[in-house]
Amino acid sequence: MSKFFPIFRNEKDSVVYNPDDLIDLFLECTADGICMVDMENQFIRVNHVYTKIFGYTEDDVIGRKIDEFPNPDIVNETIELVKRGEAFSDMVTQQYHKDGTILDIAVSYSPFRNRCGEIIAVLAIFRDITEHINIERQLKRTRELYKLITENTTDMIKVYTIEGKVIYASPSHEKGIGYTPDQLLGKNVYELIVPEEIDHFAKVCQRLIETKEPQLLQTQVRTGDNDVIYSETMISPIFNEEGEVDSYVTVGRNITDRVKNDDALRNLDRLSIIGQLAAGVAHEIRNPLTSLKGFSKLLKETITKTKQDEYLSIIMNELDRIDIIVNEFMSLAKPQAIQFEKECLHTILESTVNILHPQALLHNVQIKNHYLKKDIFLNCNPNQLKQVFVNFLKNAIESMPFGGNVNIQVQRVADNRVQIRFSDEGIGIDNELMRFLGTPFYTTKDKGIGLGLTVSNKIIQEHNGTMNIESKIGKGTTVKVELECY
Repeated sequence: MSKFFPIFRNEKDSVVYNPDDLIDLFLECTADGICMVDMENQFIRVNHVYTKIFGYTEDDVIGRKIDEFPNPDIVNETIELVKRGEAFSDMVTQQYHKDGTILDIAVSYSPFRNRCGEIIAVLAIFRDITEHINIERQLKRTRELYKLITENTTDMIKVYTIEGKVIYASPSHEKGIGYTPDQLLGKNVYELIVPEEIDHFAKVCQRLIETKEPQLLQTQVRTGDNDVIYSETMISPIFNEEGEVDSYVTVGRNITDRVKNDDALRNLDRLSIIGQLAAGVAHEIRNPLTSLKGFSKLLKETITKTKQDEYLSIIMNELDRIDIIVNEFMSLAKPQAIQFEKECLHTILESTVNILHPQALLHNVQIKNHYLKKDIFLNCNPNQLKQVFVNFLKNAIESMPFGGNVNIQVQRVADNRVQIRFSDEGIGIDNELMRFLGTPFYTTKDKGIGLGLTVSNKIIQEHNGTMNIESKIGKGTTVKVELECY
């Protein structure tokens, strides 16, 4: 059976067999540039794609020799080898356009034989890959740039799978946490985080998957020397072709010094509060002490059992009152480890009011509570929130030199958000000064140190909350705090 299947037939079903026509048809239908060079290196055929690639017309090249055009030396060498029967495919070379532009060309050379098998010409097929090569060069430059950045930045850059397996770690980890990149490869990211932080880290990753937006995380990381540092990390998603989160890239930095400085500022603010509240607490304690002294004297002089029981009951009540005041005062004064726990918001507010009660009495200020009937629970550090609320209430009391009311209002603003409002009837704050509020060490008070609002705002942010202050001259000031709740 014949292996040939003619496709060019005339009306009588006989094969059309004109070689020149077939060559012309082939040259015009192909998507590649083609030229034929005879054994004397003269151009004898070119197609329109060739002229389009190199910018020369057919008249420019036909009959002229190869060496009349600018070509790399390898072109002449290759053509001589093809004349001897060798073939070359997909050679990547750089050749010139008519206007002098350098082109990246993939070219294949083959010997062209007659029916007797003699080589009578060289067939060259050209494909312009300039755009493709430029993209590759750009990608290579980008990779080199990224490599340069990741290898020289002090930030710790990691890429890990959605399961938490580290697949890339920048060299900066060796200086940052004492691990070389090779030591980190294959590790699970949870192995680097202190156990107490793992749940929080997992929640942040889950929120990233749900929102598909980068998340900022502050966590404690264990180093290769088994020390613990504070790290601030931006976690960003990497998406697959389906738009799903496939892996993560993290950029972290050691913020241990900053955390220590923040702690120092908080302690400084706490000490300032203690100093300013000391007089009020002393005054509040002096009152029950006077009662204790008087009733102790009466107790000593009486022999009536009923009177003794009455005096002892009063003495015990006064001692309990002193105990509450001192305990609340000390809980604010004593630095605490920063740990989040489930706590009732109303309990924190009541504790804060107990601390400020002596100062409120001295300034003839009434603190009025407007709580919800149902308890609201927060995942928080109670002592830190107490420090924040003390700042707000103290500012409110001091803004009313002739007395007045401070209102504390609690309301839900969403299923998982609660708003606490502290409103006073004080002198208010000028609009020009409002923009400076929260600036470290800026204060309008004679005895203030200007850290209260700075520290308070920082603590609220760490509790995923927000703070907003509204004020009108002669009308008073309202501080609104929103926090996550159960």
